[in-house]
Amino acid sequence: MRLQMKKIICTTDFSDPSYYAIPYGIALAKEYDAKLYVCHVIDLSSLALYGDAVLDFDAEQKRNTEYAYGHIKERIGQQAVDWEPLVLIGNVPGEIALLARERSVDLVVSATHGRSGLKRFLLGSVTERLMRTLSCPLLVVRSPEQDLESFLKKEPRLQRILVGCDFSPDSDLAFRYGLSFAQEFQSELHLVHVIEPPAYKNLLKSAAEAGEQVREDLRQPLNERLAAMVPKEAMNWCAPKTTLLAGEPHEELIKYAAIHDIDLIVLGVRGHSLVETLFVGSTTDRVVRQATCPVLAVRPVVQAA
Repeated sequence: MRLQMKKIICTTDFSDPSYYAIPYGIALAKEYDAKLYVCHVIDLSSLALYGDAVLDFDAEQKRNTEYAYGHIKERIGQQAVDWEPLVLIGNVPGEIALLARERSVDLVVSATHGRSGLKRFLLGSVTERLMRTLSCPLLVVRSPEQDLESFLKKEPRLQRILVGCDFSPDSDLAFRYGLSFAQEFQSELHLVHVIEPPAYKNLLKSAAEAGEQVREDLRQPLNERLAAMVPKEAMNWCAPKTTLLAGEPHEELIKYAAIHDIDLIVLGVRGHSLVETLFVGSTTDRVVRQATCPVLAVRPVVQAA
């Protein structure tokens, strides 16, 4: 059940939102006894972050690199964790994805700035690009309501973990991660399946019977499938809570997380075409953008050749 995590990348762009991600990287590295890489990517095309126009590229690169290393070390401080600062230059999601492949990283931790609307449509976000290019799972951290100074004084705990289960291979893998995290942090484990009436109408005698009839016909077999996902040996330390909801999956999962004070949502990532990504998105995309707690987007780890 316990997944092995030997290498973790935590990204930072030195913005306040990104500082909320670092404690999660440290906590996970400690729990899994993993090597932590704290990574900053210098994008010299974003001149506003580094000053005025670049007149001497080499000197500017050296200055920014030295500043980044110093700032990372200041942020980590005296944490009792095996860690290494990394400063790269280039396109942010591209460099992080390449680093993850080259170092055979097991998990990347990154913060989201919560971009939405037209700006997101035109520019996308580092987080969403990472979700589609990384060779490993991505833990997305959103800034909580409490101020940064108060947040950094205590180590984040994952007391309640929610896994979205649709019985696909993607969600089966997400469940494995959720179960491992729950075992590691001794967390409550919530397994939730959301019934979408249109998706089940072929199981009924007629489409007109959709709605409440769908939920009643499916409730028992779906509950049994959720319960069957938990290995018998896990029942020695885990008492999973299984729940069936009905509606739009991303809306129901987000509401459930808020009501039950969930600390982490775990979801699988499946492939989408460019058109689907831009105009529709996926349940995982929408939960990442709207949930107030961290979201672990899981895809199979692809090791470097």
